[in-house]
Amino acid sequence: MTPQEFKVYKRFRLVTFCLSVVFAIIIGRAFYLQVITSQKWGQLAERQYHKTIRDESPRGTIFDQNHEPMALSIAVDMVYVEPKQTTSFASDALEKEKRREAAAILATTLSLPLTEMTKKLHSDRNYLLIKRQISPEEGALLRKKIKEKRLPWIGIKQEYRRYYPNADVGAQLLGFTGQEHQGLEGLELKYNDLLLSKGKGLREGTKDNRGRVIGASREKGEESRPGSNLVLTINQKIQFIAEKELAEGLRSSGSKAGCVIVLDPATGKVLALANQPGFNPNALKEYRPGDWRNRALGDTFEPGSTQKIFTVAAALNEKVISPGQLIHCENGSYKVGGKVIRDHAPLGLITITEILKHSSNIGSAKIGKKLERERLYKYLSDFGFGSTTGIDLPGESRGKLHKPGKWYEIDLAAISFGQGLTATPMQTAAAMAVIANHGVLMQPYVVERIIAGDGSETIIAPKALRQVVSAETANIVRNMLMTVTEKGGTGTLAVVPGYRTAGKTGTAQKADAATRKYSVDKRVASFVGFIPAENPKLVILALLDEPKGQVYGGLIAAPIFSRVASQTLQLLGVPPTYPEDRNKILPSAATIAKILEKEGVEEVLALDSHTFEDIVSVDENGAAIPPEPRGPVMPSFIGLSSRQVLEMAQENQLNLKLIGSGRVTEQDPVAGMPIPLGSEIWVRLEPPSDRPILSEKSPK
Repeated sequence: MTPQEFKVYKRFRLVTFCLSVVFAIIIGRAFYLQVITSQKWGQLAERQYHKTIRDESPRGTIFDQNHEPMALSIAVDMVYVEPKQTTSFASDALEKEKRREAAAILATTLSLPLTEMTKKLHSDRNYLLIKRQISPEEGALLRKKIKEKRLPWIGIKQEYRRYYPNADVGAQLLGFTGQEHQGLEGLELKYNDLLLSKGKGLREGTKDNRGRVIGASREKGEESRPGSNLVLTINQKIQFIAEKELAEGLRSSGSKAGCVIVLDPATGKVLALANQPGFNPNALKEYRPGDWRNRALGDTFEPGSTQKIFTVAAALNEKVISPGQLIHCENGSYKVGGKVIRDHAPLGLITITEILKHSSNIGSAKIGKKLERERLYKYLSDFGFGSTTGIDLPGESRGKLHKPGKWYEIDLAAISFGQGLTATPMQTAAAMAVIANHGVLMQPYVVERIIAGDGSETIIAPKALRQVVSAETANIVRNMLMTVTEKGGTGTLAVVPGYRTAGKTGTAQKADAATRKYSVDKRVASFVGFIPAENPKLVILALLDEPKGQVYGGLIAAPIFSRVASQTLQLLGVPPTYPEDRNKILPSAATIAKILEKEGVEEVLALDSHTFEDIVSVDENGAAIPPEPRGPVMPSFIGLSSRQVLEMAQENQLNLKLIGSGRVTEQDPVAGMPIPLGSEIWVRLEPPSDRPILSEKSPK
């Protein structure tokens, strides 16, 4: 081999050796990557090319009995960051600059601290929440900046926010939810597990280098499903009426708070549950926690004279008294157990009916004495006092009814006319429903149907708890309570023209926690009754806490009952029992204001600003029948939204004028009145949060 050939051979061997070494290194590296560290790099690739997407389904909707939504979930955006998201920037310096830019964009767009955003963009966490429920304007601007600046760490996804379309209407009843969509008050709390969406809702998808999901995704874990829907016994229009009239009553009497309850006595269905002061759950931060309280269930008061109903019913059922029996009321002053009981006026020998009609404390105390402790306690317990009603709402109080072994002589007398025990407004309304429902106590409830995500329904049936008094006793007491609203009774302002009204006024002193005595100036005024008295469709309780000036239930609570009952009966289409009274109407707010300046109880009879023929006539058997219409008749628009008004007007081919916005609080002509040819017809709408006193004058 020549020297030249040997040199070539050496070079060939060197090149071959070098290539072999390089090849061995490549093989070794490949073995290391694909065998030894394959799991690590597989996980990295998985994170780089796949994305886990958390799906969220909406919370169930709450409907009223007419399937109008009262609480629903609406789609909103939330912002998050993924600090460990891998990127394809040319250098680390450029990536750091982009992270600072992303932090600045988040801070300025969402009005958040820059230092906090910078810290989160440089975190070692995979996922961090930035802000929930951003506004549509914020979402649009942020999306635009993310696209322009190519910022892979910032993500926007859809979630749901609870929304209450009628603002403060039914707020304490419905309650509200927290940031994590959990129920915190009201129905939202009571039925939280049913309303919440079901399943983890995880999906996996492939993403591009900007973090966007591309192609189809596959399910990972349980599928997310919407929560169950609730259909309530509440009628949203009646709820609006109750809140509107209660707010008027608070303003005119200067009361601190109040509530109105409307029940169907035959079933226990709650048609309305109004509390004032109210709040708007859509703007929760603007209100105090005290405004959230459902006073109709959680607040307890001494029931006062409304308690006399149940003392009389118990005594009649035990036959220790008879309906025509006379009891001497000691001319207004009676000494029991070292204490003096007084009546508001001196009364002598009067009947049991007159004891209720004139609300005699002394007469009620004597009836309680005939029953004695054990029997009175048993009946009051059977009426529901001292225990919760079982209504499907949170926060219900039991009230206070001591065991009879702890009663002194004066306690027996005081409890007989409504002092010395406490009750919630709901307990009192449910007890009154016993008298209206032939002696049977029904359990109040607000959820009528539960509709699951798969469409299956659960229907909640009415529940009769017990027969408290006989039907005969209940009918006797019913007839007695009618006299309370007749001339000379304490509840004449509760009358609804065209209908017989049965009820009872109540005015009770409040206990002063500081002095441990009854307050000299704090009262609770109430009226509870049912209508039409012969065939009750509604039990209504109106209660005002700490009114100023005039404090009697017959003067300030009874008118609320009357106006709620009048509009509700009209809304439900219940014909009047006495159509000849239809030319009489409820006293106006101005008339009531004048009455409140006077002492004592007056019967008020005001003429309507509209005079019209009776729209209901009576057949030979005394049954009410509608006459044949001679022309278009004005329907009831009270409580309707503008959209519903326009739909109804179109159906009835009416050309009417809409004044204001919100829901209808007033209309002209009144419902059921014939519409004269060529006359102007109008409805006035007010926002739910605004509670103006109704005027009887037409708008100019």
